[in-house]
This record gives sequence, structure tokens and C-alpha cells, in this order.
Amino acid sequence: MQGVWTPDQVRSAESELFAEVPEPVVMRRAAHAVARECARLLAERVGVTTGRHVVLLVGGGNNGGDALWAGADLRRRGAGVTAVLLAPEKAHPEGLAALRRAGGRVVEAEGPGADTSGIGARAADAVLRADLVVDGIVGLSARGSLRPVAAELVRRAEAPVVAVDLPSGVDPVTGAVDGPAVRADVTVTFGGRKPCHVLGEGAVRSGAVVVDGIGVDAHLPEPELHLLDRADVGALWPVPRPSDDKYSQGVVGVAAGSATYPGAAVLAAGAAVQASSGMVRYAGPAADVVRSRWPEVVATGSITDAGRVQSWAVGPGIGTGSSGREVLRFALESGRPLCGDADAITLLSGDPALWDARDPDAPVVLTPHAGEFQRLAELGDDRVAAVREAAQRYDAVVLLKGNTTVIAAPDGRVLVNASAHAWPATAGSGDVLTGLIGSLLATGMDPWLACGCAAHLHAAAAEIAAHAGDPAGPGAPIGASALLAAVPEAIRAVRAAS
Repeated sequence: MQGVWTPDQVRSAESELFAEVPEPVVMRRAAHAVARECARLLAERVGVTTGRHVVLLVGGGNNGGDALWAGADLRRRGAGVTAVLLAPEKAHPEGLAALRRAGGRVVEAEGPGADTSGIGARAADAVLRADLVVDGIVGLSARGSLRPVAAELVRRAEAPVVAVDLPSGVDPVTGAVDGPAVRADVTVTFGGRKPCHVLGEGAVRSGAVVVDGIGVDAHLPEPELHLLDRADVGALWPVPRPSDDKYSQGVVGVAAGSATYPGAAVLAAGAAVQASSGMVRYAGPAADVVRSRWPEVVATGSITDAGRVQSWAVGPGIGTGSSGREVLRFALESGRPLCGDADAITLLSGDPALWDARDPDAPVVLTPHAGEFQRLAELGDDRVAAVREAAQRYDAVVLLKGNTTVIAAPDGRVLVNASAHAWPATAGSGDVLTGLIGSLLATGMDPWLACGCAAHLHAAAAEIAAHAGDPAGPGAPIGASALLAAVPEAIRAVRAAS
């Protein structure tokens, strides 16, 4: 499991490291990591480093210093390097001197021959000719979007971009973007990932994130957030053992859909089947449709007749009237772990008395999208804080859906699953996720980890489905049925990675 640390945690770790190692030495380690990644990207995109033109967009402070030292390193590797100084009076003096000693060129962003945007002729020409751009504009202490000249330089850059620590203009803590910001192909960060690399728009604008410990990692505390990678999910995903039978592998109950709208029932029950549950029991008015699509499901018309289960997946399509309320009440009183989605969330948010039916010893998972979350609690730019607070308020694991899924446990632990695509943003996709989570809950898995594994696999299945028939292509929009069909292949993929 990978960690994510806040800027304050990283700064504290850096202070401890500086007590052991001089700060200039640490800066040169960081710069070397940036230069190494730049050289790799140049070799990958244009074949060689020698003779290529690298432009450094340099702000004040240490972030700009990292870029300047990286430029000196790249110059020694044979690249032509031009530093465009956005704040000449604040440029890191030692880094600037190192670049000049190495033969690098230095120009001011607002130098002679400025055009109507305020950009000098030499700076404009350098950006136009760049084979690679290094974003060293601002660091972890910055807030807000890029200033006009910096924004215009970034807009004109057509070459691949390597960001130092974070894409400039992205909020370091929330990943929010409220104006012009860098979109990096690669972000090289130090010590460990920061929230901006995995949250909100920042997760997209960071591109591929490369972490170099540079000694800071040895001083980091417990991470603020956690990430599950493919190998983690593969190791956690339950598979049958020689001693298992259908009951020991987990029996999940699904209460979803209606006679008029049976799709939610088919998708949620199908996800539980595809996730390798030992047995799936369906309870609801769509029993005949579910049985015809998934003959292995034990289907009945009423939740009171469903039989014994080890978890419940409840909510999609059950309605918010009296019948839906009674279905949810029964599942809450059962004493089994429960995953509540869609109509279950609406019912719980609108009728607090339903919470009284809950067995206090049975874990509850809620899986709202942003609109549903607003019925439970206020959602601002800081999604992590909002989800963490909701989890504590409701004593439930809360999974907030989105391109970056945020999962908080009542004890404060937070998992994030940042996806590089939006293929699951389709009707019925959430029903599939509900079935996956319910299946994992039935095995006795920690609900927090169950949500993390299900979210990761859900995104992986969507990507597989979007690229079906053309794995190297750009992908194409999918429906929830295609996502569901790709679940077994996604399980094989994560298992292979473990």
C-alpha cells in the first residue's frame, strides 16, 4: 500500500533531513531525479538527449532552484538548456550560477521585445523551439492559479512537460484548479506522493507521477492518505482455496431494482456473481429477470424470504417509498455488513429514524456520488475532509464516487483511487460497484479495504472494456454491461500482478 503525505508532513520531514544532510546536497539529489526523468522522456519521445532543447520555466524559491540545477545536469548530458525566469530577482542564486557554469542560457520572461501578452521575444522563441519543458514555476507552498505571463508561456508550450514536485497552479492539498495551471506529462516529486497527485483535477494534470525519496522518505510519518496498487488488490482479492465451499466463499444478498426497472438488479447481482461470490441471493420484484440472466443466482420476490446471507448490497432501484424503506430496514436489522447505494442513501438521508434499525455491530458502507453526498453532508473543494467527517458522523465507511474515488473509515483512515480515465461515468456503473463491494463484504474483508479493492477493480474493468478489440487504441465509451463483462478479466489482471 502506497502513502500520500501532506505538504506540512513533507516539510517537517525535510527539516529533519536537513539536520543531517546540507540542504544544497538534498536539492541536487532532487534536481538529479528531475534531470534523469527528463532524459528518459527525451529518449522516449525524440530518441536522444544530445542536441535537444530544454526550456526551464523558473519561478522563485527552491522549486525554481530544483529546475535550475536539473538544467545544469541536462546541459552536461548534451542538451541545450534555456531558463526563462519569471521572477529574476527571486531566482535561486546557486542554481542560476550552476546553470550558467554548465553553459545554459538565461532569459527573462518579460524581457526586451515583449509582445502584447508581456512575454519577451527571447522567452517566446525559447518556448516555441522547446523539445521539453520543465515546470519549476511554484512549489508546495503556493496557492492559486498561474499569473498571466506564466499562464501564457504554459499555453504556448507544445512540448512534453515535466513538473517539479507538482503541476504549477494546482492546489497542493485538494488538487483543485481554479484557473490556468500546468498539465504535465510527468511529475517528479520527492519523498512521497502529495494529495494534489491523487485528488481532483490535480490527479489528471500530474500525468505519470515519479517518486524519488531523496532521503526525505526516511523521515516521513504515517501517511495522510493511502493508495492500493494493482498488486495490493490482487493479493487481497479472494479466490477459492481447496478447503472452500460455496458458503465459506461468501454469500451475498442483493436487494435492487424493480419490476419496471430491473436493470439495477441484473447489474448488481451480476457483479456479485462475476466477483467470485460463493453464492448470490437476490430478493426483489425483478427476480424473474435476474434468474433468466444469471441462473446461478438464488432469486426470490421478497427480502424476508431470501435466506441466510453474509452481507447485503441494497439500494439501486428499490425506490424511496414505503416498500424500499422496509427493504432497507430489514437489511439494517439483519446484523450483516451492508453496502447502501442510490435509493438507500436517499432513504437514510431523508429519514434519520431508519438508522435506529441498524445493528450497531454490523458495518455499513455508503457509496454516494457527489449529488447524493450533498444529502448526507456538505461537499466543498476539500473532498477528503468532507468524506472523513461524514464517515465519523454516520459511523460508516463512506465511498465518494468520482474520477478520484475517496474512501474514509470512521477511524479516520482514507483510501483514494485515482483513475486516469472516466470510462465508468455511465448509467448502471454504480450498480456494478455495489455488487462488487457486497461480494467482498460477504468474505469478511475489512469494509474500508473492500471498498478500495472494488473501486480499483471497477476502474480496471472499465478500462479493459473501453479498449476491447484495440488494447493500444484510444478507447471508446462503454455501457455498464460491458464493464460488468470485463470484471473476470480485471480480476485475472490484478491477480497476475500480485
